[in-house]
This record gives sequence, C-alpha cells and structure tokens, in this order.
Amino acid sequence: MAARKPVQRIETEWRLQPAARLLSLDENCSRRELSEIADAAEEEGLPRLAKFLAAEGTVQDLLAAVFDLSPFLRDVARRRPGILDRLFDSDVEARLMAIGEAIGKAAFTDSVSETSLMMELRLCKAEAHFLIALADLAGEAEPALTVRRLSDLADACTRAAVDFLLRDAHGQGKLKLPDPENPARQSGWILLGMGKLGAHELNFSSDIDLVVFFDPEAPAVIDPLDATELFSRLTRRLVRILQDRTEHGYVFRTDLRLRPDPGSTPLAIPVEAALNYYEGRGQNWERAAMIKARPVAGDLAAGEGFLKELQPYVWRKYMDYAAIADVHSIKRQIHAHKGHGEIAVKGHNVKLGRGGIREIEFFVQTQQLIAGGRFPELRGRETVPMLGQLAARGWITADARDALTRQYWLLRRVEHAIQMVADEQTHILPDSDEGLERIARMLGFADAKTFSETFRASLQQVERHYAALFETAPELSAGVGNLVFTGDVDDPDTLQTLQRLGFQRPSDICRVIRGWHFGRYRVTQSAEARERLTELTPALLKGFGQTRRADEAVMRFDEFLAGLPAGIQLFSLLQSNPALLKLMATIMGAAPRLAAIITRRPHVFDGLLDPALLNELPNRAYLSARLAAFIEGDRAYEDVLDRLRIFASEQKFLIGVRLLAGAIDPARAGRAFSDLADLTIEAALQAVTAEFALRHGRIAGARVALLGMGKLGSRELTAGSDVDLILLYDHDADAEESDGDKPLAPSHYYTRMTQRLIAAVSAPTAEGVLYELDLRLRPSGNKGPVATHVDAFKKYQRQDAWTWEHMALVRARAIGGDTALCAEVEAEVAAVLALPRDAAKVIAEASEMRALIEKEKPPRDLWDIKLIPGGLIDLEFLAQVAVIIGHVEAGRRVTATADILARLAPDFAGADIRQELCDAYRVYLALTQMIRLCLTGVFERDDVPPGLSDLLLAVTDLPDFGVLEAHLKETSRKVRKDFDLLLRAKRP
Repeated sequence: MAARKPVQRIETEWRLQPAARLLSLDENCSRRELSEIADAAEEEGLPRLAKFLAAEGTVQDLLAAVFDLSPFLRDVARRRPGILDRLFDSDVEARLMAIGEAIGKAAFTDSVSETSLMMELRLCKAEAHFLIALADLAGEAEPALTVRRLSDLADACTRAAVDFLLRDAHGQGKLKLPDPENPARQSGWILLGMGKLGAHELNFSSDIDLVVFFDPEAPAVIDPLDATELFSRLTRRLVRILQDRTEHGYVFRTDLRLRPDPGSTPLAIPVEAALNYYEGRGQNWERAAMIKARPVAGDLAAGEGFLKELQPYVWRKYMDYAAIADVHSIKRQIHAHKGHGEIAVKGHNVKLGRGGIREIEFFVQTQQLIAGGRFPELRGRETVPMLGQLAARGWITADARDALTRQYWLLRRVEHAIQMVADEQTHILPDSDEGLERIARMLGFADAKTFSETFRASLQQVERHYAALFETAPELSAGVGNLVFTGDVDDPDTLQTLQRLGFQRPSDICRVIRGWHFGRYRVTQSAEARERLTELTPALLKGFGQTRRADEAVMRFDEFLAGLPAGIQLFSLLQSNPALLKLMATIMGAAPRLAAIITRRPHVFDGLLDPALLNELPNRAYLSARLAAFIEGDRAYEDVLDRLRIFASEQKFLIGVRLLAGAIDPARAGRAFSDLADLTIEAALQAVTAEFALRHGRIAGARVALLGMGKLGSRELTAGSDVDLILLYDHDADAEESDGDKPLAPSHYYTRMTQRLIAAVSAPTAEGVLYELDLRLRPSGNKGPVATHVDAFKKYQRQDAWTWEHMALVRARAIGGDTALCAEVEAEVAAVLALPRDAAKVIAEASEMRALIEKEKPPRDLWDIKLIPGGLIDLEFLAQVAVIIGHVEAGRRVTATADILARLAPDFAGADIRQELCDAYRVYLALTQMIRLCLTGVFERDDVPPGLSDLLLAVTDLPDFGVLEAHLKETSRKVRKDFDLLLRAKRP
C-alpha cells in the first residue's frame, strides 16, 4: 500500500477524473502503448506526465483503454503529449475555453498570414478535438455537452478564418470595414451553419455545412457590382483555410452544397436573389433544412435579419398541405419497416439505417414543418429540446419524447465512438467481430453481445415511433367491403356495401363518386389527386355513413369538392388524420355554415391539425397570444387588416369545432366568440388610429373607448352574430384641430376615423369581412354622429335616454381603447344604471315594448327561440328590468344575461322562479349557439340538416327530437308564465 501513495498523490493532481470504466481489447498491448506515450512525454521534457503515465491507477487504466481502443487518439497523444500534460494545470472545460480564446485572437496578431493562421487553427482544433473525445470517453461529458463543444469549436474556427479574410480584404482596399477590430460587424458577409452545425449538434468527425450570402448594400461593400466575385473568392479561400490537409492536419471539411441551386449559383449569393429563390422556387426539403440554419460567422446581425425575412417561407402561416404530401412521398421512399425482420448490428448505418439518427431528426422536423407556422415555440433548431416542446403541445406522447430522447443520445454516442477510432467521417458500425467489440468497449459495455442487444432494442424502439408517425388509418378499405366505381354500370356488391354503410340512394352515390374519379372537377383533374381520392374514398364513405344522413353528407362534400381549386394536399391530410376525417363528415352532415367556411377557406383546416386543439380552452389569454403571434412585425395597414380577417375567420371556425366536438359548452363558446371580437376589433382600432394619424395627425389629449353592446357586451356572441358598438372619444378642452398635414376639427376627426373603422371591420375583401358592425345603439341612433364625445354620451344617458336605451345599457361593456377612458365609461354606465327610477313605470314600458315586438315581429314557429312567447327576449327583458330598478343582488357588475338571472333579488323572483329562468336560458343558449354555428339561414323544422338534430340532442342532453320539442314548448310556457308574473302582473 505504501508503494501506491505517490500514485494517489499524482492522481489527485490530474484534472480529468474518469466517471466511466473502459476495458481494453488487449490489456498487455494497451499498457505497452501507454508506456510508449510516457516515453514520448519524457523526450518532450514532460517528466511529471511521464511519471504519471508510468504509475498505476484508475486514470492510467482509462487512458490505456482509450489509447488501445482509439488509434487516432493514441497517435495524437504520442505526437503531442503536451496536451495531456496541460491537464495537470486546468480541467477540460477551462482548457477548451483557453483554446477558444486563442482561436479568437488568431486573426488579430500583427504577423498573421494565411499560412500561419492555417497552422494555428489546426493545432488548436487538434488539441480541442482530442480533449473533447477524451472527456466523452471518460464519462466527464454527456453526449449533449460533447456535441455542443464540437459545434462551439467549429464556430470559433470559422469566425477566426472569416475575421482574417475580412481584415485582409480591407487591407487590400477590396472592402472598407467600419471597424477593422470587429471586422464582421456590418461587413455584409453572412455565413449560415446548417444541419448539425446550425443545431449545435456536430458529431466528432463531421463536415460542416455552410450556406453563404452577402448584402451588396452593406456599409463595408465598396462596389456592389463586384460584390458577388469578391465574396465568392473570400468563400473559396475560407474553404481552403478550413479543409486543406497540411502536415498539421485539417480543421473542418466544409460543404457548401446546401445553397440554392448549387450547380449554377456562385459560392456566395446576394440576399435579395436568395430570398427570391426561396420564395419562388424553394423546395420543401430546403424549408426543412432552414429549420436548423444559424448565423455562425461574419455579419451575425445581417444573418439574423436574413433568417427573419425568410420566416414566412420556412414557417407557413397556413398549413401547406403540399408539404405534407411531400413528406409522405419521402416517407414512402425511405420505407419504415415497422419492426419487421431482425436488424443486423454489424455494418449498420447509425445515421441513415433503420431506427437511426436520421429517423429521429426526420420525426421532429416533420412535426415542426406542420406546426411551427402556428406555434413559434416549435421553431427550435435542436432535436431533443424540440421533442420536449412537441410533447408539451401534445403533438407526440411523453412516452415518445422520453424514448426518442434516450435513444437519440445513445445513437449519438455510438456515432462518436465509430468516428473516434480513426477520425473518419463514417456512420457505419464495423462488420468484423473485433471492430464491433472495440465499439462496445468504447461505450462502456462488457462485450459486443451486450452492446448488440441494447443497440438493436434502441433501433427497434426508434423504428416503431417513426413508423407510427406516418401510419394512415390502417388499410383504408379494411372492413368496409366491396367498393368499385369504374365504368358506367353500378357494381351490385358496391350497392350492397353502400346500403350497409347507411346510404339510402346507393346508385346516386355511385354516380357522384364516379364523377370524382373521372376528373370532372378541377380538384380531381390530376392523376395523382384522383389516386389519393381513390385511396381515401372507403374511409370517407364509412365516415359519412356514421352521420345518419349519409346521402346528404356526401352531396355536401361533393359541393365542397366542386369549389376547390386543388385537392392533393387536402386528400393527403384527410388520409393521414382519421380523426380529422371524422370531423369533416360531421361538418358535412350537420353544419352547412362550417361547410361553407371550409369550402371558401380550406386553410382553416390548419388549426384542426393541432392535437391540443380540443384540450386548450379558447380563453382571452390564449386568443390574445395567438393573435399577437399572427400579426407580429412591421406590416402595412391593409396587411394587418387582412391578417385580422384571416385570424378571426379561422378562430371562429376553431371555436365552433370545439363546440361541435363537445370540448367546450355553449356558454364558453359565447365568451370565446366575444373575446375574439374584442381582440380583433381593438387591433383594428389600433391600426386605423395609426393609419389615420399619418394623414391627419393627432388631437391633443385624444382618447377613444369602444363600448360593446348587445351580445358582444354580454359576451354571448354566436358564430353568426353582428356586433353592436358605440365609439366614444375625449380630448383636451382647448384642442381645436389635429396636428397633421390635413388637420381636422375634433368632431369631424372622430367621425371620419369611425367611418374608417367601420370600413376596416365591415367592408368585404378577398379575405372576407371581420364583423358586420351595427352602431344604431349610439345616442340619437342613426340620426346622430357615428362617434360621440364622452361628455355628450353622459349627458344623453342621464337626461334624454329612453327606458329601452337604459335596458340596452345593461349589457354595455368597454371592449377596447384607452384604459383610463374605458374605466371612466364603465363607471358612468354603472352610475346611470344605479339611478333611482319609478319601478312601476319601467315595468310598464318594458311590458308594452315586449307586446309591440310580439305584434310587429311574430315568431315563425316554435324554433324561433328569440321571438317566441317565453323565449330569449322575455328572459333578456326580465334581466334588464331587474337591473335598472335595482332588483339584482349586490356584487361586481355583470353584463351576461345568465349571470344577471342567477342574481335576481329574492323580492323580485323567488328561488324556484330564478332556477326556472336560469335553466331556460341555458337551454336557449345551447340551442341558439349550435343552430347559429351550423346554419346560415333560419332553422326549418321540416328540413333539419343531416346530423344537426343529433348535435342539438347532444347539447341539451335529451334522448330524441320529439322529446326536445316537447321540452322547448314546456320551457317557453314556464318562462312566459314567469314573465307575466314578474312584469305584467306588476304593472300599475
């Protein structure tokens, strides 16, 4: 024991303590090799290292195993033992930082030349490379840290070479750098790291993928016409500096082939040309590649600016169905084996083979392409963090995240081990027993057999998740039966199949489907589209058959197809999403309004792809965050308005789908529709205000408040509601006109601005209408100005307003504008509603108004829920009268009819009546929301759309339509009885 004490003392001085135990292939040989390195250390004048390597201990055991298993690392240690010696003075991390600093300074020494820089970079890279590998094999660094260290090293070397070349060009008068001490800044030379470099996931012997652009208008550029030649020449020199082999080795092999059209473009491309290429001719694989793009050297700010410009190309604001189709075709070419057949470990390609690294990367990037346009958090470059984000958003399961993360890092360790043997850019496991044993021991396994079992299980697990990613519904025709639509004659077996699926007129259905397959619509004119639709047809028919009105559903889908300009994307989407197909069948069978939206705007389907859709509540915070992401950036006025229309249309559809699917109840749907209107109308107001000010300036002390009235104010909007608004304004008392080029007096200013707002919100455009606005509830109605000064509003409400106007004020709510003015208006509304009144007079006037409406607008039938005796108007009148005569329990002011009914004072309505009224309102709200969601016109009792009756039963929890109608009659009878009791019986 005493003889080993010096060894222990020496070991404590060594800064890399092994966390893993590796076994040599040949114990005697490995000790001999370590001894040879000790001799080399002695010859280099490194006695402490020589003594240390000659001793015994865990570190020496590790080093002996490492140098036996990796001839590359052994040769580096023999040639440059000083690398090992420096680990007595600093640990690996500190040494890597020092090397990074040395690389960063290499371009700035007085005597630097291209030759000296090449030598310095190679020496620094070799030492860093060696240390990164040693730390990895010793278990000091997890693979996540190893790939980050390798990527940082590549960044540093590339930047040093770029800085040198820029300073050299400056010295020759080819560039005029604003700051030669910070040469990259404003140089206009953009170098994007792609692939694993861009993602900070470089492997041990990796090439680095670069794409090079330049800005000919950058401050450093002297002659924009010469810039292409200049930056291409600099790029060629950069490649030579990094990859030419000298007696000191090489830095990084460099690949420039990911640039646009590499066969016919220069090495450096002007940014404008690149943007035009990507936006006009870019391929989907190039979009996928750009996910990982990162400015690594040169003008980093310009690089970030370029990527920001490119965002709309990479991250589509709508789901690009053609991209999904491309992904499917790529997938079919790659072919997932779904775990069938044994995977041979020997000779397996860890990167490209079954269950390999590429499958995990492809798995992640596919989901990113699909969802990243909608969810910025899914736009990250790194594979494992994106697995976490995909799981957090529900695109993949936690099990898939954990399994793929675990296997990704195992596969990366295997990849590194393969490359550390001889520093070769290979991903293929050895096909010999000894070679496989070597890799197994480098990874800490006892033998090749144990490694092979673990590795094969890993590949199979990756393969299962990867195969599941693109699985369509199991064979689409499975279990459906015979379906033949060729020729002109109906196939008897097909007619039987259709009848069994629920179709009443199978021959008509055959005729319709033959029309699809004969390419009679634009959507099916291409052979590929017809092929996709043929594959999809069995599943479509099965889905439509389950709507109970299968024939009508197919006819609506036929109308949908007739109006589509193209179909490949949609058919691919439905084919790969069985749940989406089922929802499509429900919409076609039950909801003409939604069907019409899909027909006009197929992009609304994008939102349905989000797996979290039915779990996420469309509350104000959710909608606000989505809207902010959708309209972010500097945009032209019309572009902002168009995006608001697109956003509102899409979100109305998605709120409706949630209601249709039962994910939210009708009351929550009403709040969501109203929050959506609040947010988009306020955003429109902001856009209009800013645009109007460009021409007419602003008025001193100007403030605006939007007062939501009617169903917007009570947060009970439906899918088809108009929006009732009052615009109020205020300004400094002495303000006479605005301060713009074309000044206007305040009243004229706000009248014009309000008219501009009405046009912005209500004018029909290619993207539709945001909302139909109704401003008739403003003081003096249609006769008064469209904008009202807040003082005039206050005076009118206190001195001139009719009872019905105060009743309307019960639902008033500030929805946007200046916060302080909104609060002031809310307070004024509350004060007006609290004014003392003659209760008997109010009740009499309300009762007379209701009788007048009943006379002038009699209900069509029982289903005219708003106007029937005992219908919605009765409930709304009861609530509004109770508020303005002070018969609502104290508490925070509420505007929703349901909330007011629940708080009717006991001296106005007893508990039983209050409960009856609340129950009735709940039923009416449910029916109204669902009917307005599904229908654009009136509800025709004798022509209920396919499936709508089922939805109405589901939302009211009643067993059949007859029971529902009976319940509706009884409910309206009770409400009218209560209305008469509470209002008409109390008339003077």
